[in-house]
Amino acid sequence: MNEKLLVTGMSGLIGTALRNELDSDVDSVYLLSALNRRVVPGIPTTQADLADFDAMCIAFEGIDTVVHLAAVIHDGVGWESLLATNVVGTRNVFEAARKAGVKRVIFTSSGATVAGWEKVEPYSSLVSGRYEQVPDELPLINESMATRPANMYASTKVWGESIARHYADNHGLEVISLRIGFANQADKPENPRQMSVWNSHRDVVQAIILSIKHQMTERYECFFILSDNQYGYRDLSRARSILGFTPFDSADNSADSSADS
Repeated sequence: MNEKLLVTGMSGLIGTALRNELDSDVDSVYLLSALNRRVVPGIPTTQADLADFDAMCIAFEGIDTVVHLAAVIHDGVGWESLLATNVVGTRNVFEAARKAGVKRVIFTSSGATVAGWEKVEPYSSLVSGRYEQVPDELPLINESMATRPANMYASTKVWGESIARHYADNHGLEVISLRIGFANQADKPENPRQMSVWNSHRDVVQAIILSIKHQMTERYECFFILSDNQYGYRDLSRARSILGFTPFDSADNSADSSADS
């Protein structure tokens, strides 16, 4: 039986990569639809702003799983945009899912929820490329540690995780928060910090698909998702052991390939 999958922000970088992967799978059991500001060609699309609850609710009717990708991803656009999309919009996604009887929501959070650690040693040396000052046994940041948002954008993702947990605990939704790293159009790291926090497109997509398929034993799960970066400081062990996530790529190999080309 086909599973009905709604993707918010499908026209974005990761949404496009996810669609391409699912489209290429001849055995795919997913019926895709989109909640997007503009039409996604070839995909049934509800055009609505996330902040407009009444307009966006129709997209959730009959849906089994929601992948919530849509977000304002940096501080430069100002607080009002962050508030409308990342705070009000994320709450609206969870409330619409609850009202429609959706089974599961995959929320793309961000590793920026802990990026404040980069202001202190040894992480500040790590992301600055001063590798000779980084200890051989680097203490990794894991999901059980308190969040340390680096900026207002990151703070809205902490809010998103909190509202996700609320809906899992109090409304019976299955929720997985994925704290993804840095992904860019070039699909390769371009500076020392990105060598630490980089995600390839296909590693992010892999994590999302695993999250859709995962047999959950808890109502809420949170995982760090990164490529297999030599200088990564976020602990992937929970994602590996519980979700079955094994990165395909690494920042080191991507950077080497870029230098050779």
